[in-house]
Amino acid sequence: MTNSNFPAEQGVPHGHVGFGARLVGWLRGFYPVALQVDAKERLRAVVGAAIGIAFTAFLCRWFAGSNPLHPWLVAPLGASAVLVFAVPSSPLAQPWSVVGGNVVSALVGIACAGVIDDPAVAGAAAVSLAIGAMFTLRCLHPPGGAMALIAVLTHATQFEFAFFPALVNSMLLVAAGIIYNTATRRRYPHVNLPARSGHENVLGRFSSADLDAVLSRYNQVLDVSRDDLETILQLTEMEAYRRRLGEIRCSDIMTKDLVVAEYASTLEEAWTLMRHHRIKALPVVDRNRRLLGIVTLADFMRHAKVDQHESIGTRLRELIRYTTTVHSNKPDVVGQIMTSQVRVASEDKHVVELLPLFSEGGHHHIPIVSRDRRLVGMITESDFVRALYRAQGAPANA
Repeated sequence: MTNSNFPAEQGVPHGHVGFGARLVGWLRGFYPVALQVDAKERLRAVVGAAIGIAFTAFLCRWFAGSNPLHPWLVAPLGASAVLVFAVPSSPLAQPWSVVGGNVVSALVGIACAGVIDDPAVAGAAAVSLAIGAMFTLRCLHPPGGAMALIAVLTHATQFEFAFFPALVNSMLLVAAGIIYNTATRRRYPHVNLPARSGHENVLGRFSSADLDAVLSRYNQVLDVSRDDLETILQLTEMEAYRRRLGEIRCSDIMTKDLVVAEYASTLEEAWTLMRHHRIKALPVVDRNRRLLGIVTLADFMRHAKVDQHESIGTRLRELIRYTTTVHSNKPDVVGQIMTSQVRVASEDKHVVELLPLFSEGGHHHIPIVSRDRRLVGMITESDFVRALYRAQGAPANA
């Protein structure tokens, strides 16, 4: 009986696969997968590394002066440049990791070179102790291992080496990385956002606590920040919903027969429309049907000061009643109480892009506009949930 944990390969049970085939399969595991990075990003990293190393080298060479024996640039900095410019979001590439990792490792290497005569033993001790120190100081940086080793191999027994070139090289490279990555629209330093306790992602499939629990059990260093990992997982789920929903656009699920108000519509007219049509939001448009804002029940309640529990009905009626005098201390038209800063979506936008607005943005109604910014529809939470429900294979009339 075939073990289900070891499926057959090309129709042959696993136990009968020849040694040659197993060897080929094992060797194939050494072949790296293609990086999902386009040519533009690769060029950005290449140019950045060249600028960073050149900037550091010229300044440090000038700083070293006329002493040709004084080292002014160390080889591990090349590896640091790969991290800073090619993977600036990596926790291993952050400024403290670069500066702290290189300097601490240099100090460890110098100490080992001074107390251990055998360079092979000193090198092994320096690299291992440097890794331990970087873990402890939260500055894990792979080139740090090379920095510790080079301190041993060059017999750097003077602690000056940790200041120059190690510290100065690292700080200049980080400075170049901050300037270049910012100029090329890459966040650097890539600061981790604090985890929001109990916070669920936009699809409600997992929470931040769930991710933290899995990372704790995984118990390995990841070359990606925690918030980036959470974002990648969220976007993956959104992509899965996009695939399930097909090419459903906002125009396919929006309500097109809308009740609207104009800026000068009285509060009484707007309130009557909302009560008659049993709606909680009323778009406000101009004569060309371009969206000016939206008025909701919450806007009425806020201006009626319903937080003061006495005579709520009386205050609401006073707010709605139109003022016939020349001067008034209360709003009389919709434009005076509407919310003018309104999140909208275009009619050709994929419905999955509304997920963050409904789940995290606190929105209940999303006006849909055409390319010329005219109001063409409205999507409510009910419309959106119905579309998601149908995407899961539920009957259309469920």
